[in-house]
Amino acid sequence: MRISHIHVILQGLLDLIMGSTIVKCAVADLGIQWAGWAVAAAFKTEKFYDLAGSGTFILLAHLSHLWGGAGHVRQNVQTGLVTAWGIRLGTFLFMRILKDGQDRRFNNVRDNPGTFFVYWSIQAVWVFMTLLPTLMLNAERRDVPVGVRDYIGWGVWGLGFVTQAVADQQKWFFKRDPNNAGKFIQHGLWAYSRHPNYLGEILQWSGLWLSASSVMQGPQYLSAVSPLFVWFLLRHVSGVPILEKQALKKWGSDPAFQSYVQNTPLLWPFPRF
Repeated sequence: MRISHIHVILQGLLDLIMGSTIVKCAVADLGIQWAGWAVAAAFKTEKFYDLAGSGTFILLAHLSHLWGGAGHVRQNVQTGLVTAWGIRLGTFLFMRILKDGQDRRFNNVRDNPGTFFVYWSIQAVWVFMTLLPTLMLNAERRDVPVGVRDYIGWGVWGLGFVTQAVADQQKWFFKRDPNNAGKFIQHGLWAYSRHPNYLGEILQWSGLWLSASSVMQGPQYLSAVSPLFVWFLLRHVSGVPILEKQALKKWGSDPAFQSYVQNTPLLWPFPRF
């Protein structure tokens, strides 16, 4: 085979890969996070870290919808739900860090550009893995009529959205009350789960995967890794373990907290027997 033929084949493969909506979204994701890192490292601030993450979700959802070029009803709804999630959570987290002044996760990170880069790169992975079912859906030109699976998925998303929003607001108002200084929240949704906001997050991405799976075939079903990844990340890595450790250090000797831990489920609000 001539070298010119090999060049043509390789160029064709490269064009095919770069023409992929999912690949272009992955490249855009990395570019946004690394650009964010450059600015954040220069100013030694983490104040827009979460906002950049939520904004990237919204941007990639709309870019994949645009690049996919189909515009089916399911794709429109999916993109709209991701946008609603990103606007609410991104705004909430940004307002919270403006009030608190800093994020304790970055206490030993913001002054170390190398470690800070790892955090921003991990955020890129989080965005892509979590959003993968939406990217696959928006890149798919084949359509299937909206059905029961979609309505169940959107219902699960709605339940998760309300759960997370309510839990966030309950904790926000609790912490703003001077009378609650030094106390832990144990009312509202927090009486049924020690981390109801994370429960809502898991439900939302599970519901979006369920709806997106309506048009999936074969290997595309592996995108179920998305809600599993969200659950694993929150339950075993960056969410629950960190907060549980902090709470135990702060209130571990408090009998009221010990009772709360013993009688309130960690995440899923199932009764204990």
